[in-house]
Amino acid sequence: MAAAGTCGTGTRSTGSMVAAASTNNVTSFQRRGPRASGADSGCSRLVSIAGTRPSVRNGQLLVSTGLPALDQLLGGGLAVGTVLLIEEDKYNIYSPLLFKYFLAEGIVSGHALLVASAKEDPADILQKLPAPLIDDSYKKECDEDVCSHKMEPDIKMKIAWRYQLLPKMEAGPVSSSRFGHYYDISKRIPQELIETSKWHGFFLPEKISSAFNVESCSLTPGYMKLLQFIQNIIYKEGFDGSNPQKKQKNILRIGIQNLGSPLWGDDICCTENCDTSHSLTKFLYILRGLLRTSLSACIITMPTHLIQNKAVIARVTNLSDTVVGLESFIGSEKETNPLYKDYHGLIHIRQIPRLNNLIYDISDVKDLAFKLKKKLFTIERLHLPPDLSDTVSRSSKQDLAESTKLLGPGCGMTAGGKKHSSDYVGSSQDLSFVS
Repeated sequence: MAAAGTCGTGTRSTGSMVAAASTNNVTSFQRRGPRASGADSGCSRLVSIAGTRPSVRNGQLLVSTGLPALDQLLGGGLAVGTVLLIEEDKYNIYSPLLFKYFLAEGIVSGHALLVASAKEDPADILQKLPAPLIDDSYKKECDEDVCSHKMEPDIKMKIAWRYQLLPKMEAGPVSSSRFGHYYDISKRIPQELIETSKWHGFFLPEKISSAFNVESCSLTPGYMKLLQFIQNIIYKEGFDGSNPQKKQKNILRIGIQNLGSPLWGDDICCTENCDTSHSLTKFLYILRGLLRTSLSACIITMPTHLIQNKAVIARVTNLSDTVVGLESFIGSEKETNPLYKDYHGLIHIRQIPRLNNLIYDISDVKDLAFKLKKKLFTIERLHLPPDLSDTVSRSSKQDLAESTKLLGPGCGMTAGGKKHSSDYVGSSQDLSFVS
C-alpha cells in the first residue's frame, strides 16, 4: 500500500508538472529547476562589447581596423590583445590614413582611445580624423565612382583564368549595423563624437623631462614613459580585469605614431650599429605582455625603411602579431610604369598571427594595390590591363609585356615560373572592393 501510494503520488506530481508545462508552453526541462534560470541569468550577465565580434576561425575577439577591406585580408579583423605594425611608406603619406582609420573606428564604436605621438599633439590628431559614412551617403557619394569601374554586361572582355578563380570581395556596405564602418577622408569627424568619447593622450615633448633617469634600464626615456603611461591606464581603468569593481566592458584602442624614429630619442634609424638597438625590441616585448592580459588592441606605425640593420627589422617583425607594409610609387620607377597607372602603391600582408592555431591563415589574394581617391582609400586586387586585341597596337602590347616583368611571381607567371601568353592578360572587370 505504501509503495502504491508512493507511486500514485509520483504519478500525480508528474501529471501536474506536465499540465503546468503545457499551460506555460515550455518543456519540463526548462521548468524543473532554478538551475536553468540561473544559467540563463549568468549568460545574460555576459554583455557583448560594442564594435567587436568573435572570429569564426578561432573564436578570438576581433575589432575592426576601420578599413573593412583590410579586416577581410587579416581574417576578419584585428584580434584583441595583439599588435598591428604598419610599415610606413617612404614619404609617410598613406600610413597616417590607416592610423586615423583605426582611431576613428574606435570613436564610432564607443571604445576608449590612447593616442601616443612624438610629432603631433594627440588632440590635433583626433581633430583630423575622417568622418564616418552611413550607407545612404556612401551610395550617393561613391555611386559614380563604383559604377565607372563596373563592367557593362554587353561588353565582352577576355578575362584571365587566374582572376576568374579569385573569390569575390565585398564592394560596399550592406547595413549600418555591420562590423566596421566606412569613412570620408575629405571631411572631419563631428566634434560631438570627439567630445563624447573617452580618450587619453601621450605627447612626448610634454611628458619627458631632462631629469628623468633610466640608467637601470636599457629603455630610452621616451619608451619608459610611454610604457608607464599605458600600464597606468590599463590598470586604473580596469581593462586588465584585475579589479572586479572597475572591470570595463569596453575595448582600449592604443595608437602609437612613428615609433622608432629619432623623435622618440631612438637612434636606430641613424646608424647601423647603435647603442640602443635593443631598446625598441624590449619596448615591443613589454607592450605585447600588457596587451595579452587586457582588453586592448594596438596599432603602431614605424619607418622601417629607415632602419639600416636588417636583424633589428626581423626582431621587430617577430615581436609584432600582424605586419602590413605600404609601398608608395612616389619617386620610384613604378610611378611612370603603365602597368601601375591606376594605383598609388602596393600593400603587403607580411605576417598574420597564429591564434589558437599551429599555423596562421594565409590570404587568398597575393597581389594587392591601394588607391587614394578624393574621398576614399581603397584596396584593390592588382590586375593587368584588358587585352582589346584589335584596338590595342602591337607597340603598346610590347610595353605591357615588358612591364609584367617587374611584377612578382604571384602575377604574370605560374608557380613553376613559366609565363603565360595573351590568355594571362587581365580584364576590366571590377575586382576591387571599396573600403
